Amino acid sequence: MSKPKLYGIPGSRALRSIWAIEAVGIDYELVATHFMGDSKKPEYLAINPNGRIPTLVDGDLTLFESMAINLYLAKTYGGDLYPGTSADEARAWQWSVWGLTELEPHLMEMVLHKVMFPEERREPERVVAAEKGMARPLKVLEAHLADRDHVLGGEFSIADLNVAAVLSMSGMVGYEGVADYPKVAGWLAAALARPSFARAQAAG
Repeated sequence: MSKPKLYGIPGSRALRSIWAIEAVGIDYELVATHFMGDSKKPEYLAINPNGRIPTLVDGDLTLFESMAINLYLAKTYGGDLYPGTSADEARAWQWSVWGLTELEPHLMEMVLHKVMFPEERREPERVVAAEKGMARPLKVLEAHLADRDHVLGGEFSIADLNVAAVLSMSGMVGYEGVADYPKVAGWLAAALARPSFARAQAAG
């Protein structure tokens, strides 16, 4: 059977799936696919009609959406990275979706108006609003981590990886508000210090 192919580049949302596949430790092929041009080519659109990265092709399975990819990788190949009970599995799904709905919209506003957009399109007031918007979800995560070292308790899991991968965007945009939440800051630093994250950043 051919090894899985993951389409994307580290300097993008695909980083979170590169991290996941590095964390599960399987042999794979990273197909360098840039989100600006490569992802809009017909040959890529035939794989992912959304024209976005990442995409995973594993045998007969083709998956898009980073969290779906990560949960599949962890469940299929990840051993202890994936929860062992149905209750913890549901919590892993919950926190993975939470990262996308509660954290990522604010962080993407910062990415667009601090990094991606040309100067004339940047609106600093939207960055300020996004930074303020981070307070509510970070308070939720701080309270959740008050009596545990990992999102599901116990050991590092795909839930930690998925939420930390989203929150890692804060470093790219220079958002320093995470430091106001010591449990979150310590948890995030430990997650991003894992060798699999370093390998993901250096991939390709």
